[in-house]
Order: sequence, then structure tokens, then C-alpha cells
Amino acid sequence: MVHYDISQQCLDVAYRYLSYRPRSEGEMRQRLRKRGFDAEVIERTVEKLKEQDIINDYAFAIFWKDAQLAHKPKSKRLIIKELVEKKIEEGIIRQVTEGIDDEKNAYTLGCSRARTLAHLDETSFRRRLEYILSYRGFSYGTIKHTIDILWEERD
Repeated sequence: MVHYDISQQCLDVAYRYLSYRPRSEGEMRQRLRKRGFDAEVIERTVEKLKEQDIINDYAFAIFWKDAQLAHKPKSKRLIIKELVEKKIEEGIIRQVTEGIDDEKNAYTLGCSRARTLAHLDETSFRRRLEYILSYRGFSYGTIKHTIDILWEERD
């Protein structure tokens, strides 16, 4: 009876953790360990969630990538870093991030911010956009190219 109670408690914690957003298998394991469940109970819980297709690292990686690109685009490098931190396998990461276009994403983000910076002089405009784009993980070459285009389009 105690065995069932612990397993059910672990499953309840897992369901509650998943109620906010999808999670990777690694995130789930880490959360359950943090809550004090032993390895055997965690393993059974994770397997049950995988059988129910509630935890699926490939689907999670797609969800994460799409969510990160939706409103304020990030660089491919930063998305890869975040997926690694969420303990997604390298093969899945490579597959999911394959089509990310940093040039396009930097331009999209730059356009959304350039309008609010249009009143600035060239140096301030470039500095502010460089900060915004670098914070989102874009490379210096991509940032420079994007800012050059946006400065020309501004006129």
C-alpha cells in the first residue's frame, strides 16, 4: 500500500509540474529528484508518462524552438544552448534546429525594435540594436549585417 502511495504521489507531482507547460524528460527527472523521490519511483513515473506520450523530448524540443522564435526571435546558438540545458539529446537538437535562419530572425527582431529607435542618431541606433541582438545570441557578423540593412531602410 505504501509503495502505491509513493508512486501516486510522484505521479501527482509530475502531472502538476506538467500543468504549466510541456517538460523534457531531463527536466522531469530533475524536478522529481529535487522533490525527494528515489530513483526507482522516478524511473517508473517517467516511463508511465512516456507510455502515455505526455513526455516526448522530440515534441518538447519542437515546442520550445517554436515558442522561442514566435515573438522575440533568438539565435540558433541560443536555442541549442537552452535545449542542452533542458537535457535534450544532441541528435534531437540537431534535427529540430536544422532549419533556423539566424539572418531572417535577426532581421525580424531588428525590424520590430528599429521603429522605436528611429529617432536616434546613427551611433545610438547601432549601439542599442547591437545590444538587443547580441542579448538574443546572434553572432557579430549577423548583427552588423542586420543593423546595416535596418539603418539603410530607416532613411
